[in-house]
Amino acid sequence: MPPAALAIHLSIGQVYAFSVFKIPLSRLIGGAQSTPGDWSLTTLAWIFSVAIVVLGLSAAIFGAWLERVGPRRAMFTAALCFGSGFWVAAAGVALHHLWLVVLGYGVLGGVGLGLGYISPVSTLIKWFPDRPGMATGMAIMGFGGGAMIAAPLSVSLMTRLGGIAPHGVAPTFLVLGAAYFLYMMFGVLIVRVPPPGWSPPVGATNATRRSAGPNTDVNVAWRTARFWLVWIVLCMNVTAGIGILEQASPMVQEMFKGRITAAAAAGYVSLLSLANMTGRFIWSSVSDYIGRKATYAIFFALGAALYASVPALGASDALPLFVIVTAVLLSMYGGGFATVPAYLRDLFGTSQVGAIHGRLLTAWSVAGVLGPLLVNHIRDTRLAAGVSKAHAYDTTMYVMAALLTVGFIANALVPRTSKDV
Repeated sequence: MPPAALAIHLSIGQVYAFSVFKIPLSRLIGGAQSTPGDWSLTTLAWIFSVAIVVLGLSAAIFGAWLERVGPRRAMFTAALCFGSGFWVAAAGVALHHLWLVVLGYGVLGGVGLGLGYISPVSTLIKWFPDRPGMATGMAIMGFGGGAMIAAPLSVSLMTRLGGIAPHGVAPTFLVLGAAYFLYMMFGVLIVRVPPPGWSPPVGATNATRRSAGPNTDVNVAWRTARFWLVWIVLCMNVTAGIGILEQASPMVQEMFKGRITAAAAAGYVSLLSLANMTGRFIWSSVSDYIGRKATYAIFFALGAALYASVPALGASDALPLFVIVTAVLLSMYGGGFATVPAYLRDLFGTSQVGAIHGRLLTAWSVAGVLGPLLVNHIRDTRLAAGVSKAHAYDTTMYVMAALLTVGFIANALVPRTSKDV
Protein backbone atom coordinates (compact mmCIF):
# COMPACT_ATOMS: atom_id res chain seq x y z
CA MET A 1 0.00 0.00 0.00
CA PRO A 2 2.79 2.56 0.61
CA PRO A 3 3.96 2.32 -3.05
CA ALA A 4 0.37 2.95 -4.19
CA ALA A 5 0.20 6.02 -1.97
CA LEU A 6 3.60 7.29 -3.12
CA ALA A 7 2.67 6.92 -6.79
CA ILE A 8 -0.14 9.40 -6.24
CA HIS A 9 1.56 11.78 -3.83
CA LEU A 10 4.91 11.99 -5.63
CA SER A 11 2.94 13.05 -8.71
CA ILE A 12 0.62 15.65 -7.23
CA GLY A 13 3.49 16.97 -5.09
CA GLN A 14 4.70 18.62 -8.30
CA VAL A 15 2.64 21.63 -7.25
CA TYR A 16 5.38 22.51 -4.76
CA ALA A 17 7.79 23.02 -7.67
CA PHE A 18 5.58 25.59 -9.37
CA SER A 19 7.98 28.40 -8.44
CA VAL A 20 10.48 27.19 -11.10
CA PHE A 21 7.93 28.20 -13.76
CA LYS A 22 7.31 31.70 -12.42
CA ILE A 23 10.25 33.54 -13.98
CA PRO A 24 9.92 31.79 -17.39
CA LEU A 25 6.16 32.51 -17.39
CA SER A 26 6.87 36.16 -16.61
CA ARG A 27 9.08 36.45 -19.73
CA LEU A 28 7.04 34.71 -22.42
CA ILE A 29 6.81 37.89 -24.49
CA GLY A 30 9.91 39.78 -23.39
CA GLY A 31 12.33 36.90 -23.70
CA ALA A 32 15.34 37.75 -21.54
CA GLN A 33 13.40 40.30 -19.48
CA SER A 34 9.76 40.93 -18.63
CA THR A 35 7.90 43.51 -20.72
CA PRO A 36 4.65 45.40 -19.94
CA GLY A 37 2.68 42.69 -21.77
CA ASP A 38 4.08 39.89 -19.61
CA TRP A 39 2.50 38.50 -16.44
CA SER A 40 4.02 39.73 -13.17
CA LEU A 41 5.28 37.40 -10.45
CA THR A 42 2.48 38.61 -8.17
CA THR A 43 -0.14 37.79 -10.80
CA LEU A 44 1.37 34.37 -11.44
CA ALA A 45 1.14 33.58 -7.73
CA TRP A 46 -2.63 33.30 -8.21
CA ILE A 47 -2.20 30.16 -10.33
CA PHE A 48 -0.63 28.35 -7.38
CA SER A 49 -3.12 29.85 -4.92
CA VAL A 50 -6.14 28.76 -6.97
CA ALA A 51 -4.72 25.22 -7.18
CA ILE A 52 -4.40 25.06 -3.39
CA VAL A 53 -7.85 26.60 -2.84
CA VAL A 54 -9.47 24.06 -5.16
CA LEU A 55 -7.46 21.28 -3.49
CA GLY A 56 -9.05 22.08 -0.14
CA LEU A 57 -12.53 22.63 -1.52
CA SER A 58 -12.55 19.46 -3.61
CA ALA A 59 -11.23 17.43 -0.66
CA ALA A 60 -14.03 18.83 1.49
CA ILE A 61 -16.73 18.27 -1.13
CA PHE A 62 -15.68 14.79 -2.26
CA GLY A 63 -14.39 13.37 1.05
CA ALA A 64 -17.66 11.61 1.86
CA TRP A 65 -17.87 10.34 -1.76
CA LEU A 66 -14.41 8.81 -1.34
CA GLU A 67 -15.55 6.88 1.73
CA ARG A 68 -18.51 5.51 -0.28
CA VAL A 69 -16.81 4.50 -3.54
CA GLY A 70 -13.34 3.61 -2.24
CA PRO A 71 -9.85 4.88 -3.08
CA ARG A 72 -9.44 3.31 -6.52
CA ARG A 73 -12.20 5.29 -8.22
CA ALA A 74 -11.17 8.46 -6.43
CA MET A 75 -7.50 8.01 -7.39
CA PHE A 76 -8.40 7.38 -11.04
CA THR A 77 -10.45 10.58 -11.10
CA ALA A 78 -7.51 12.40 -9.51
CA ALA A 79 -5.11 11.12 -12.20
CA LEU A 80 -7.46 12.15 -14.97
CA CYS A 81 -7.97 15.67 -13.60
CA PHE A 82 -4.34 16.29 -12.67
CA GLY A 83 -2.90 15.07 -15.98
CA SER A 84 -5.42 16.87 -18.20
CA GLY A 85 -4.99 20.04 -16.14
CA PHE A 86 -1.43 20.33 -17.46
CA TRP A 87 -2.67 20.05 -21.02
CA VAL A 88 -5.25 22.79 -20.60
CA ALA A 89 -2.60 24.97 -18.93
CA ALA A 90 -0.24 24.32 -21.87
CA ALA A 91 -2.87 25.72 -24.22
CA GLY A 92 -3.18 28.78 -21.98
CA VAL A 93 0.58 29.34 -22.07
CA ALA A 94 0.72 28.94 -25.85
CA LEU A 95 -2.14 31.43 -26.35
CA HIS A 96 -0.94 33.66 -23.48
CA HIS A 97 -4.35 33.50 -21.77
CA LEU A 98 -3.85 33.54 -18.01
CA TRP A 99 -7.45 32.48 -17.33
CA LEU A 100 -6.88 29.28 -19.28
CA VAL A 101 -3.72 28.50 -17.31
CA VAL A 102 -5.65 29.07 -14.08
CA LEU A 103 -8.51 26.88 -15.32
CA GLY A 104 -6.15 24.04 -16.23
CA TYR A 105 -3.45 24.04 -13.57
CA GLY A 106 -5.51 25.75 -10.87
CA VAL A 107 -9.06 24.42 -11.17
CA LEU A 108 -8.88 21.10 -13.03
CA GLY A 109 -5.48 20.25 -11.60
CA GLY A 110 -6.65 21.40 -8.17
CA VAL A 111 -9.47 18.85 -8.18
CA GLY A 112 -6.87 16.19 -8.96
CA LEU A 113 -4.78 17.47 -6.07
CA GLY A 114 -7.66 17.30 -3.59
CA LEU A 115 -8.86 13.81 -4.52
CA GLY A 116 -5.34 12.48 -4.87
CA TYR A 117 -4.31 13.89 -1.52
CA ILE A 118 -6.99 12.37 0.71
CA SER A 119 -7.42 8.97 -0.98
CA PRO A 120 -4.14 7.32 0.14
CA VAL A 121 -4.31 8.94 3.60
CA SER A 122 -7.71 7.47 4.36
CA THR A 123 -6.59 4.06 3.10
CA LEU A 124 -3.29 3.82 4.97
CA ILE A 125 -4.81 4.88 8.29
CA LYS A 126 -7.08 1.84 8.00
CA TRP A 127 -4.11 -0.46 7.22
CA PHE A 128 -2.04 0.81 10.18
CA PRO A 129 -4.47 1.35 13.08
CA ASP A 130 -1.68 1.02 15.66
CA ARG A 131 0.63 3.56 14.02
CA PRO A 132 -1.56 6.29 12.50
CA GLY A 133 1.22 8.89 12.53
CA MET A 134 3.66 6.65 10.71
CA ALA A 135 0.93 5.61 8.26
CA THR A 136 0.00 9.14 7.28
CA GLY A 137 3.68 10.02 7.12
CA MET A 138 4.24 7.28 4.55
CA ALA A 139 1.40 8.58 2.43
CA ILE A 140 2.00 12.29 2.69
CA MET A 141 5.80 12.29 2.51
CA GLY A 142 5.42 11.65 -1.22
CA PHE A 143 3.54 14.90 -1.61
CA GLY A 144 6.38 16.78 0.05
CA GLY A 145 8.96 15.00 -2.07
CA GLY A 146 7.25 15.58 -5.38
CA ALA A 147 9.09 18.84 -5.99
CA MET A 148 12.43 17.13 -5.42
CA ILE A 149 11.82 15.32 -8.70
CA ALA A 150 9.68 17.91 -10.46
CA ALA A 151 11.95 20.96 -9.99
CA PRO A 152 15.09 19.70 -11.79
CA LEU A 153 12.99 17.71 -14.27
CA SER A 154 10.96 20.80 -15.20
CA VAL A 155 14.07 22.98 -15.60
CA SER A 156 15.71 20.33 -17.76
CA LEU A 157 12.61 19.94 -19.94
CA MET A 158 12.22 23.71 -20.38
CA THR A 159 15.86 23.93 -21.46
CA ARG A 160 15.60 21.06 -23.93
CA LEU A 161 12.23 22.16 -25.34
CA GLY A 162 13.01 25.87 -25.44
CA GLY A 163 13.32 25.80 -29.22
CA ILE A 164 9.71 24.64 -29.61
CA ALA A 165 8.05 27.44 -27.63
CA PRO A 166 9.20 30.45 -25.56
CA HIS A 167 11.21 29.09 -22.62
CA GLY A 168 9.76 25.62 -23.35
CA VAL A 169 6.97 26.02 -20.79
CA ALA A 170 4.03 24.81 -22.91
CA PRO A 171 5.68 21.60 -24.21
CA THR A 172 7.00 20.90 -20.70
CA PHE A 173 3.43 21.04 -19.40
CA LEU A 174 2.35 18.56 -22.09
CA VAL A 175 5.10 16.08 -21.16
CA LEU A 176 4.43 16.39 -17.44
CA GLY A 177 0.69 15.90 -17.89
CA ALA A 178 1.14 12.63 -19.75
CA ALA A 179 3.91 11.33 -17.48
CA TYR A 180 2.09 12.04 -14.23
CA PHE A 181 -1.14 10.45 -15.47
CA LEU A 182 0.66 7.21 -16.32
CA TYR A 183 2.54 7.11 -13.03
CA MET A 184 -0.60 7.78 -10.99
CA MET A 185 -2.32 4.91 -12.78
CA PHE A 186 0.23 2.56 -11.21
CA GLY A 187 -1.16 3.53 -7.79
CA VAL A 188 -4.72 3.13 -9.04
CA LEU A 189 -4.07 -0.45 -10.18
CA ILE A 190 -2.44 -1.74 -6.98
CA VAL A 191 -4.40 0.03 -4.21
CA ARG A 192 -6.52 -2.12 -1.88
CA VAL A 193 -8.61 -1.54 1.24
CA PRO A 194 -8.43 -3.84 4.30
CA PRO A 195 -11.43 -5.96 5.28
CA PRO A 196 -13.72 -4.51 7.97
CA GLY A 197 -12.23 -4.78 11.45
CA TRP A 198 -8.77 -5.69 10.16
CA SER A 199 -5.83 -5.27 12.55
CA PRO A 200 -2.14 -6.25 12.38
CA PRO A 201 -1.28 -9.77 13.65
CA VAL A 202 -0.47 -9.95 17.36
CA GLY A 203 3.24 -9.37 17.86
CA ALA A 204 3.76 -7.90 14.39
CA THR A 205 4.01 -4.38 15.78
CA ASN A 206 4.28 -2.66 19.11
CA ALA A 207 1.11 -2.22 21.11
CA THR A 208 -1.15 0.71 20.30
CA ARG A 209 -0.01 3.73 22.29
CA ARG A 210 -2.96 6.03 21.71
CA SER A 211 -6.42 4.71 21.10
CA ALA A 212 -8.64 6.34 18.50
CA GLY A 213 -11.45 8.60 19.58
CA PRO A 214 -15.07 7.47 19.24
CA ASN A 215 -16.18 7.25 15.61
CA THR A 216 -17.84 10.55 14.75
CA ASP A 217 -19.91 11.46 11.69
CA VAL A 218 -18.29 14.14 9.55
CA ASN A 219 -21.37 16.38 9.82
CA VAL A 220 -21.06 16.25 13.61
CA ALA A 221 -17.28 16.54 13.80
CA TRP A 222 -16.96 19.75 11.84
CA ARG A 223 -19.38 21.53 14.19
CA THR A 224 -17.22 20.94 17.29
CA ALA A 225 -14.82 23.47 18.80
CA ARG A 226 -11.97 20.96 18.66
CA PHE A 227 -12.32 20.65 14.86
CA TRP A 228 -11.95 24.41 14.39
CA LEU A 229 -9.03 24.63 16.77
CA VAL A 230 -7.21 22.00 14.71
CA TRP A 231 -8.32 23.94 11.61
CA ILE A 232 -6.53 27.03 12.95
CA VAL A 233 -3.49 24.93 13.83
CA LEU A 234 -3.22 23.63 10.26
CA CYS A 235 -4.00 27.01 8.68
CA MET A 236 -1.28 28.85 10.61
CA ASN A 237 1.31 26.14 10.01
CA VAL A 238 0.57 26.03 6.29
CA THR A 239 0.37 29.80 5.79
CA ALA A 240 3.81 30.25 7.32
CA GLY A 241 5.38 27.62 5.09
CA ILE A 242 3.50 27.76 1.82
CA GLY A 243 4.17 31.41 1.05
CA ILE A 244 7.91 30.81 1.29
CA LEU A 245 7.75 27.57 -0.69
CA GLU A 246 5.70 29.16 -3.48
CA GLN A 247 8.31 31.94 -3.82
CA ALA A 248 11.37 29.81 -3.01
CA SER A 249 13.16 30.00 -6.37
CA PRO A 250 12.84 33.78 -6.95
CA MET A 251 13.42 34.49 -3.24
CA VAL A 252 16.77 32.74 -2.92
CA GLN A 253 17.97 34.31 -6.19
CA GLU A 254 17.03 37.78 -4.97
CA MET A 255 18.32 37.42 -1.40
CA PHE A 256 21.68 36.06 -2.58
CA LYS A 257 22.00 37.84 -5.92
CA GLY A 258 24.96 36.71 -7.98
CA ARG A 259 25.54 33.58 -5.90
CA ILE A 260 22.46 31.61 -6.94
CA THR A 261 21.69 30.78 -10.59
CA ALA A 262 18.35 29.51 -11.88
CA ALA A 263 19.71 25.95 -11.90
CA ALA A 264 21.03 26.32 -8.35
CA ALA A 265 17.67 27.74 -7.27
CA ALA A 266 15.98 24.66 -8.71
CA GLY A 267 18.38 22.58 -6.64
CA TYR A 268 17.42 24.63 -3.57
CA VAL A 269 13.74 23.95 -4.27
CA SER A 270 14.57 20.25 -4.51
CA LEU A 271 16.40 20.41 -1.18
CA LEU A 272 13.40 22.06 0.46
CA SER A 273 11.26 19.33 -1.07
CA LEU A 274 13.53 16.68 0.46
CA ALA A 275 13.23 18.36 3.88
CA ASN A 276 9.47 18.63 3.39
CA MET A 277 9.27 14.95 2.48
CA THR A 278 11.48 13.50 5.22
CA GLY A 279 9.90 15.77 7.81
CA ARG A 280 6.50 14.31 7.03
CA PHE A 281 7.58 10.79 7.86
CA ILE A 282 9.91 11.57 10.77
CA TRP A 283 7.73 14.08 12.63
CA SER A 284 4.50 12.11 12.17
CA SER A 285 6.23 8.94 13.41
CA VAL A 286 7.57 10.86 16.41
CA SER A 287 4.01 11.99 17.16
CA ASP A 288 3.05 8.33 17.78
CA TYR A 289 5.34 8.48 20.81
CA ILE A 290 5.17 12.03 22.18
CA GLY A 291 1.61 12.87 21.07
CA ARG A 292 0.17 15.24 18.47
CA LYS A 293 -0.09 18.28 20.74
CA ALA A 294 3.54 18.08 21.81
CA THR A 295 4.64 17.67 18.20
CA TYR A 296 2.77 20.76 17.06
CA ALA A 297 4.05 22.72 20.06
CA ILE A 298 7.58 22.07 18.78
CA PHE A 299 6.60 23.14 15.26
CA PHE A 300 5.24 26.47 16.42
CA ALA A 301 7.76 27.41 19.13
CA LEU A 302 10.89 26.45 17.20
CA GLY A 303 9.44 27.63 13.89
CA ALA A 304 8.68 31.13 15.17
CA ALA A 305 12.25 31.50 16.45
CA LEU A 306 13.76 30.29 13.16
CA TYR A 307 11.59 32.56 10.98
CA ALA A 308 12.62 35.55 13.09
CA SER A 309 16.28 34.67 12.47
CA VAL A 310 16.08 34.55 8.66
CA PRO A 311 16.47 38.34 8.02
CA ALA A 312 19.73 38.35 9.97
CA LEU A 313 21.01 35.39 7.96
CA GLY A 314 20.23 37.20 4.70
CA ALA A 315 21.88 40.42 5.88
CA SER A 316 25.06 38.57 6.85
CA ASP A 317 25.10 36.67 3.53
CA ALA A 318 25.16 33.39 5.48
CA LEU A 319 23.91 31.20 2.65
CA PRO A 320 24.73 27.75 4.14
CA LEU A 321 23.03 28.61 7.44
CA PHE A 322 20.07 30.10 5.56
CA VAL A 323 19.65 26.83 3.66
CA ILE A 324 19.81 24.78 6.87
CA VAL A 325 17.29 26.96 8.71
CA THR A 326 14.78 27.01 5.85
CA ALA A 327 15.19 23.24 5.43
CA VAL A 328 14.31 22.71 9.11
CA LEU A 329 11.32 25.04 8.71
CA LEU A 330 10.09 23.09 5.71
CA SER A 331 10.53 19.78 7.57
CA MET A 332 8.13 21.06 10.25
CA TYR A 333 5.80 22.46 7.62
CA GLY A 334 5.59 19.01 6.04
CA GLY A 335 5.38 17.35 9.43
CA GLY A 336 2.28 19.41 10.19
CA PHE A 337 0.50 18.00 7.15
CA ALA A 338 1.41 14.41 7.97
CA THR A 339 0.53 14.63 11.65
CA VAL A 340 -2.91 16.22 11.31
CA PRO A 341 -4.78 13.12 9.98
CA ALA A 342 -3.57 11.17 13.04
CA TYR A 343 -4.64 14.13 15.21
CA LEU A 344 -8.13 13.84 13.70
CA ARG A 345 -8.12 10.07 14.19
CA ASP A 346 -7.32 10.56 17.88
CA LEU A 347 -10.22 13.00 18.25
CA PHE A 348 -12.89 11.62 15.91
CA GLY A 349 -12.12 7.93 15.24
CA THR A 350 -11.28 6.16 11.97
CA SER A 351 -14.62 5.46 10.29
CA GLN A 352 -14.87 8.83 8.49
CA VAL A 353 -11.38 10.20 8.95
CA GLY A 354 -11.03 10.72 5.18
CA ALA A 355 -14.16 12.87 5.01
CA ILE A 356 -13.23 14.82 8.15
CA HIS A 357 -9.71 15.32 6.82
CA GLY A 358 -11.21 16.60 3.59
CA ARG A 359 -13.24 19.21 5.48
CA LEU A 360 -10.17 20.25 7.45
CA LEU A 361 -8.20 20.86 4.25
CA THR A 362 -10.25 24.00 3.66
CA ALA A 363 -7.66 25.45 6.04
CA TRP A 364 -5.13 24.70 3.32
CA SER A 365 -7.35 26.55 0.83
CA VAL A 366 -7.27 29.67 2.99
CA ALA A 367 -3.54 29.33 3.59
CA GLY A 368 -2.92 28.77 -0.13
CA VAL A 369 -4.22 32.29 -0.77
CA LEU A 370 -3.05 33.97 2.42
CA GLY A 371 0.57 32.74 2.39
CA PRO A 372 1.55 33.69 -1.19
CA LEU A 373 -0.53 36.88 -0.96
CA LEU A 374 1.33 38.00 2.15
CA VAL A 375 4.76 37.15 0.74
CA ASN A 376 4.19 38.78 -2.64
CA HIS A 377 2.27 41.81 -1.35
CA ILE A 378 4.83 42.59 1.34
CA ARG A 379 7.64 42.11 -1.18
CA ASP A 380 6.04 44.50 -3.68
CA THR A 381 5.30 47.07 -0.96
CA ARG A 382 8.85 46.96 0.32
CA LEU A 383 10.28 47.27 -3.19
CA ALA A 384 8.01 50.27 -3.87
CA ALA A 385 9.38 51.86 -0.70
CA GLY A 386 12.91 51.62 -2.11
CA VAL A 387 14.10 48.53 -0.22
CA SER A 388 16.50 46.31 -2.13
CA LYS A 389 15.34 42.91 -3.35
CA ALA A 390 17.76 41.24 -0.95
CA HIS A 391 15.86 42.71 2.04
CA ALA A 392 12.35 42.71 0.59
CA TYR A 393 11.45 39.54 2.53
CA ASP A 394 12.52 40.66 6.03
CA THR A 395 9.09 41.85 7.18
CA THR A 396 7.51 38.69 5.78
CA MET A 397 9.61 36.51 8.08
CA TYR A 398 8.46 38.39 11.17
CA VAL A 399 4.82 38.07 10.05
CA MET A 400 5.26 34.32 9.63
CA ALA A 401 6.70 34.09 13.15
CA ALA A 402 3.61 35.89 14.48
CA LEU A 403 1.30 33.47 12.65
CA LEU A 404 3.06 30.51 14.25
CA THR A 405 2.49 32.10 17.64
CA VAL A 406 -1.25 32.12 16.94
CA GLY A 407 -1.01 28.45 15.98
CA PHE A 408 0.78 27.66 19.24
CA ILE A 409 -2.10 29.13 21.24
CA ALA A 410 -4.76 27.26 19.23
CA ASN A 411 -2.91 23.97 19.65
CA ALA A 412 -2.68 24.50 23.40
CA LEU A 413 -6.47 24.84 23.55
CA VAL A 414 -7.21 21.51 21.80
CA PRO A 415 -8.60 19.00 24.36
CA ARG A 416 -6.16 16.26 25.27
CA THR A 417 -8.70 13.42 25.02
CA SER A 418 -11.86 12.72 23.08
CA LYS A 419 -13.88 13.18 26.29
CA ASP A 420 -12.92 16.85 26.62
CA VAL A 421 -15.59 18.34 24.37
